This record gives sequence, structure tokens and C-alpha cells, in this order.
Amino acid sequence: MSSHSHLNHVPSNTPSEVDLNPDIPLLTYGQEDDDKHALIVPPFMNRTKRIHPMPFSDTASTVSLPPRPMDPKKDLAVYGYGTVAWKDRMEEWRKRQNDRLQMVKHQGDGGANGHGDDVDDPDLPKMDEGRQPLSRKLPISSSKINPYRMVILTRLAILGLFFHYRILHPVTDAYALWMVSVICEIWFAVSWIFDQFPKWFPIERETYLDRLSLRYEKEGKPSELAPVDVFVSTVDPLKEPPLITANTVLSILAVDYPVDKVACYVSDDGAAMLTFEALSETSEFARKWVPFCKKFSIEPRAPEWYFSEKVDYLKDKVHPAFVRERRAMKREYEEFKIRINGLVTMAQKVPEEGWTMQDGTPWPGNNVRDHPGMIQVFLGQNGVRDTEGNELPRLVYVSREKRPGFDHHKKAGAMNALIRVSAVVSNAPYLLNVDCDHYINNSKALRESMCFMMDPTSGKKICYVQFPQRFDGIDRHDRYSNRNVVFFDINMKGLDGIQGPIYVGTGCVFRRQALYGYDAPTKKKAPGKTCNCLPKCFEGVVDLWLTWIFVTGIDSEKTALMPQIKFERKFGQSPVFIASTLLEDGGVPPGATSASLLKEAIHVISCGYEDKSEWGKEVGWIYGSVTEDILTGFKMHCHGWRSVYCIPKRPAFKGSAPINLSDRLHQVSRWALGSVEILFSKHCPIWYGYGCGLKPLERFSYINSVVYPLTSIPLVAYCTLPAICLLTGKFIVPEISNYASILFMLMFLSIAVTSILEIQWGRVAIDDLWRNEQFWVIGGVSAHLFALFQGLLKVLAGVNTNFTVTSKGGDDGDFAELYLFKWTTLLIPPLTLLIFNIIGVIVGISDAISNGYESWGPLFGRLFFAIWVILHLYPFLKGMMGKQSNVPTILIVWSILLASILSLLWVRVNPFLDRGGIVLEVCQLDCD
Repeated sequence: MSSHSHLNHVPSNTPSEVDLNPDIPLLTYGQEDDDKHALIVPPFMNRTKRIHPMPFSDTASTVSLPPRPMDPKKDLAVYGYGTVAWKDRMEEWRKRQNDRLQMVKHQGDGGANGHGDDVDDPDLPKMDEGRQPLSRKLPISSSKINPYRMVILTRLAILGLFFHYRILHPVTDAYALWMVSVICEIWFAVSWIFDQFPKWFPIERETYLDRLSLRYEKEGKPSELAPVDVFVSTVDPLKEPPLITANTVLSILAVDYPVDKVACYVSDDGAAMLTFEALSETSEFARKWVPFCKKFSIEPRAPEWYFSEKVDYLKDKVHPAFVRERRAMKREYEEFKIRINGLVTMAQKVPEEGWTMQDGTPWPGNNVRDHPGMIQVFLGQNGVRDTEGNELPRLVYVSREKRPGFDHHKKAGAMNALIRVSAVVSNAPYLLNVDCDHYINNSKALRESMCFMMDPTSGKKICYVQFPQRFDGIDRHDRYSNRNVVFFDINMKGLDGIQGPIYVGTGCVFRRQALYGYDAPTKKKAPGKTCNCLPKCFEGVVDLWLTWIFVTGIDSEKTALMPQIKFERKFGQSPVFIASTLLEDGGVPPGATSASLLKEAIHVISCGYEDKSEWGKEVGWIYGSVTEDILTGFKMHCHGWRSVYCIPKRPAFKGSAPINLSDRLHQVSRWALGSVEILFSKHCPIWYGYGCGLKPLERFSYINSVVYPLTSIPLVAYCTLPAICLLTGKFIVPEISNYASILFMLMFLSIAVTSILEIQWGRVAIDDLWRNEQFWVIGGVSAHLFALFQGLLKVLAGVNTNFTVTSKGGDDGDFAELYLFKWTTLLIPPLTLLIFNIIGVIVGISDAISNGYESWGPLFGRLFFAIWVILHLYPFLKGMMGKQSNVPTILIVWSILLASILSLLWVRVNPFLDRGGIVLEVCQLDCD
């Protein structure tokens, strides 16, 4: 095979060939094998904790003491309570507790006196800090939240009076305009209610990482922190640059967490050899990068952003070798970037015969739509260590099988494949899901989430911990509201006070059991109510069936076959995976070889594995929408789980935002399309999930998240009304009385005060709030409108529409491309409305000038209405004028032509003019 027909391959001295277990092939991928399921796993039931241990009581160790009788007529001091001696005894007890607490911290040293026997005392509780909650709620102060709630109720009352006036005072000479405006305003009011009331109980949270370490990490003993599997998803390496994916992977491998409890799974849904080779290079560079990060405690641990930070990197650094090693590491990273960029350049032109692997065999993924499943373990095997001899987290490449004729369900299907692979290979009880462009910005992010998940009091009911999205590469003004601060800092805090935030698709730590479709644990089961929880449904038969799986391996009694059928209908036909679902604390069967587990992992990512199972329906990421995140979180909340919103002082994750308006609108259009799909599905929150664990205000939020694309139609109509009013001289309200003036002033005042109070308790800048309002209009009249029609076509006519993966940010130091226009039909509606309203303002002012002083009074209301629209579309106008040379000519021509035709047509066919006929009058001239 010619040398140009393959990418750069793994060097012969890399750990991929030398250090990995020789029993594991360089690349494991699916082949025809009749012995796929012949996997005998040793019994491990006595060594691993199941989800639901059998009740146990040791009567011999329990001594029943009679209660001490107390005479209520006597003073409590008689019994020793409340006296000075009692207080002294309490102080002595606290002192002893503090002394023993210090012993807990230094138990690995044998204590201060050299004797460590007392430290292992089983009666020693995890005291004081160790016994305290790992997190706490921080309610918004009453001085901020009570006025906010009062203003909301006042605004609701004003809204009722407003509609009472609007409906009872129609405009007779412009009845159509009045009717359209009232319908739009009613819809806006309903949307406001769905958006506003889920923000009624906003809270913030605080975590205590020191308590987490005190409870689960004791010196001299193995860490008791729970393992975490991290999922990274990517599709097209030409649109999602491999260098960005590599930085995300490197930040995961260098996270501040026990290395033996972290496993990173990279899903390559495009089966690209470029991604495979880039990941191989990344695994080699990680052997140098990870020890450097941990040695000097650097932040962030994604090298691209660490070396590009314009900060004093010597701050708080005292190690004498730091400067020298930093320079050497920066040089290593630049060489790593050159190798990755070389792979990208070589991959631009695919050879006719396709790519080949190092041994000369064709790359299994040459046909993206028809290839076997592929799994490669790069790191985490025996012998693969960093340059300082320390272990590294596991790094696994996964590309699921794809065949023609199967629906692979895009990202949701890829995530479900990762769930099954990770369950077979590592089976951590918690999962972290990040996009390929969202790197870990805070190395303690996993610890932050464990403060909630592993809290002994409230952790069992938490299905996921959602972190806010923060972004790099956005200019200071954030013209297109890429940061989406209002949603992440106001709306999500409000939801956290109800049942928890919605899942936003990335930066989220899940409880694996919640993804399996189990109900949240409850203290008491309601009589006559069925649930989906494992111990309720399969109590009494789990032990029998586990024995059947792991010991006999053959047919068992009928009582054992029944749960087997139920489990296979739910999870598919994989005994190893099904057994893993029964383990709350995770873990894999001891004694199983890596080769046998990888063989089973190939089976669970086959394209037909999910047939006749509940994957995508009740288990895993839910299918049926391109925005699988909303559906997945919604189903968990319907099962009674609650979620948590965590905002560390240092942002946990950071990502790349779309770099221009066109890509931003395509991204918003895809989100809106997913909401429309949910709106017309059986999982619509308007009618799905009643009688389960979903709280009413949480349902309000989910309803708002799926109906907001419908707002595009009244929004387009409402933004068109000002221009029509200016061109015709009509208005949507009659002559305003003093009562009406006061009502309108109170309405605008309540809106302003509500916004001011929100940015106060949400700590959001007023600029961010205004940018959010502006882009709400821009996206509403463009992306949401197109998504609504696309969704209707898909649901009613079966016409599928493919979404475009938004470009991930490259090098835009001067933000030159941030305002670059690319041709797209999404740009036509906002530009048309903008020009239409500008023409209306010009015509209205010209008419007022020609008609005299009396016409200026009625004009002000129409001008205010039109200027409101223009100001909301101003970012669009500014971007267009700032980069006028880059605006497609066809975009300007079509918009001006369409606006001109509509304006002239309205002037020619004005429905508000009297059509009684031509009136002839006798002139005073004598024609004779």
C-alpha cells in the first residue's frame, strides 16, 4: 500500500504496542464470531455490594436499656441537665471530639503518641467536620426575594387589568390590527407565566471539599471516592477539530481525582481514522502532561487554554523547577500541535482505496455508514504509566457498529452505546458527559459533584448534577448572547429550588442507576402503587438469577428464567451488562480478562443490540428528538429523581461557542427543532407523566422549554405591526385615556422592576439581560420560525431534516470571524423586518412633516413601537454594517426587494380606506 494512503501511525516505541497487554489486539472490532456470548465470569456476589442488601440485624450486639424515669414536677437540674457541671461536661466532650478528629486526620502516622490502635476503633464516628453535610443550600436573602415575588404578583394583577382594557376597547377603524395584537399579547402573557413562576424559589449551593476528603480519603488507606466514567462525544473531525477534542481528553486525564477511579471513553460516531490517530497521539502526550499538571497544580489542565492565558503564571508557584519545566512542556505541546495539524492536513484528501492501518489492513471505518464496532484501550492497562512511573486513568476509543437499514439515533444512540461499553469495562456508578469542545476548567469538578452524589443524607435521590456552561472566545459585548447568562444564572437557579435544573446536554454528572430507568428511592411506597424500582419488582428472585448467570451458566428453574426475560426486555441480551446493572457501587467481575470483557463490549455496541429492548424509551438517553437532553432529564424527573445545580467559584467546564451569527442561528434552530419534536410526541410535558414524581412548577419549566418555538409566529406578526401602523396611519390601541395611560405605565414599570430584581439576586449584568432580550427577538423571528415549520413537516409529512454541526471556535483572537455572515435563509426574516420598520419610520416622519403639528402626537406611539423592534434587531444591523463587504449580495437584494414589495402593496391595497366608490364633486370652473 502506498505511503500516502494512511495517516501517521503510532510509533513503534509507544505504549500502544509495547506496554499494552499482548492479549489485547491493537484495535478490537466486531467480526463474525459464534462464540460471542461464551463468557464465564467467576462468582462475586459475596464480594460486591448489591443495590439492595438484605436486611440484617444483630440482636446479640443490641442491648435494650430501660428509659430513665423523669418526674415532670421536678427541676431538670436535679437530673443534671442545665447545671454548670453539665455544661462543663459538654465542653470536655467537645474537646475530646476535636482531639480525636485530629487523630482521624493523621491516622496513617499512628497518632501523635505513636499508638494507632484507638484510631481504628469501630465506635469512632466520623465526627464534627466528617459528620457534617457535604453541601448546603443558600437561599436568596428575603430582602431580595420577597420584593421580587411581590412584584410578580403585582405584575400579574396589572396584566389582568391590561387585558380587561384591551379586550373591551377595540379599534373600530383598524379591527384586524387590534385583533392580531391582542392575540399576540395573550400568547406573550401565557409564555411569561410559564417562564416566570419556575423562578419562584431560587437557591444557590455551597460545597465542602475538605469534608469530602475527610470522610472518604484517609491517609494510609485507599480512597473511598466513587469511580466516574467520563464520556466525550464527537462526530466529524473536520468540523470538530481534533486538537480541541485532544485538549478535552487531556483535561479529563489530568483531573484532580484518584487515577484508578477515572475512565475516559471517547465516542467517534464518524468512525474517522483521523480521530483514532489523534487520540493515539494524545495518549502519548498525556504521559508527560498529566504529571506536570499534578506536580504544579496548574489550572486549567487543557494545554491550549493554559498556555494562552494572559495571566501571571508564576503566581503562587514556589517550586524552583517550575519555570524550566513549563518551558519544556510548552515546547512539547507545540510539537504535539504540529503532529495533530499534520494529521488534519493529511486527512483533507481521502485516498481512493481508503485509509489503511499500521499492519496494512484497511481501516474498518472507511465506510462511515457500514462498519463494525471498534474499541481500543489506549491507557489504563498494566505497564502503561506516565513519565514519572505513576498510573494513568483509562482512555478508551469507541466507535459503535453501523449498518444500512438501522436507525442509529444520532448522539443519543452514541451515548447509550457508551453506557453499555463502560458498564462492561469499568462500570463506575457515576457518569460525566461532556461535548468534545467542553474541557474541564476546574480540576476539582468531579469532587464538586461528589459532594452531592455521595452525601449520605440526600445523595441517594439525586439523579444528576448539572454545571453551567461557560465559554471561551467570546468578545466582551457578547453581541449574539452566546454566554446565555440569563438562562444559566437565573432560570437554572430557580429550578434548583423546585426539583432541580434541566439537563442541558453537557457538563453533567449522572447516577448510572437513574439512567437505567429506575425510580428514585422513597421512604415508603404508597399502597397500590407500582414502581420501576429494582428491589420492589425483583425482590426475592435477584439472588437466584445472579447465581444462574455466574455459577451455572445453563438453564435454571422457571423462577429464575422469569426475571431473566424481564431484564433482557429492558436491557438487551447481555448477561454481563445485565449483571452490572444490579451493582449500585459499580465494579466488574473479578478474574475476568480484559480480552473477554472487550469481546462482550463489542457485542453491546452492535447496531441490533437495542432491538426489542427499552433502550431509548425508558433506559439511557431517550430517543425521539435531536435535543435528547431535554427528554432524558424530563424522564428522570418523572421517575421522582431530583437534580442539583452546582456553580463552583471557578467554572467547572468551558467550551467553544459558534463564531458567527449564521452558525449561532443554526445551533438555536436545532434546539428549537428538538423542542417541536417533543411537543408533538407522546413525551410532551403538557400531557405526559401525571401522577408520578414531577412537581407542578417543574412541569411549567418543561412546558416552556417545548412550546417556546410557537412564540415565533406571534413575534413575527407583532414585529410587523409597527411598520404597518406607520404606513397606514392606524394604531393597535384607540385614543388613550388617563386610565389607560396609567395602566400602560404600570405595565412597563412592572416589567422593568422585575428585570432589575432578577439581575440583582441572579448577579447578572444589565448588558447580559439586554443582549438576551435582543437575541430572543432575533432568534424568534428566524431560527425558531424555521424550526417550527421543519418540525411540522417532520411530524405531519414525515420529511426528515438534518441539522448542521455548528463550527467549534478556532483562533479568533481579534474576533474577526465572530460577526462574519454566511449565506443562510435564516437571515432573511430579521433583515426583512428591520428594513420594513426602517421604511415605516421614514414614511411616518415624512407624513407628519407634511401634515403639520397635529399629526405629531399620534405619531409618537407608532414610532416608539417601531423603534422597539429596531433596537432589538440592532445587533443584527450592527454586524451587517460592520462587515458589509462580507454580506452576501443576494441577502441584501432579496430583503430590500421583499420589504419594498410589501410596503408598496400595502399602500396600493390599504384595507383600512373606505371602499364606497368614487365621489364626484362639482367644480367651480366654467368649462364653457
